[in-house]
Amino acid sequence: MTATKRPTDKPKRSAGRLLLLIVWTSVKILFIPVLCVAALIAGLAIGYVVLGKQQWSDVFDWNTWRHMYDLVFASGD
Repeated sequence: MTATKRPTDKPKRSAGRLLLLIVWTSVKILFIPVLCVAALIAGLAIGYVVLGKQQWSDVFDWNTWRHMYDLVFASGD
């Protein structure tokens, strides 16, 4: 009794379908990190404007965040 051989030929994917598969896989991989960065930016902005009662225009100013970093990590001398 011998086993029958399975066909080993896989159907070839078209170039368009392969491109779609690559794009979809990239979207799935990048979705969570992009969502986390967006949540971080939204949280910083909401916290600064609502809780800090500061102006919306100062949220994306680099000097604002540098000043906050210096306040938090200042030496206690």
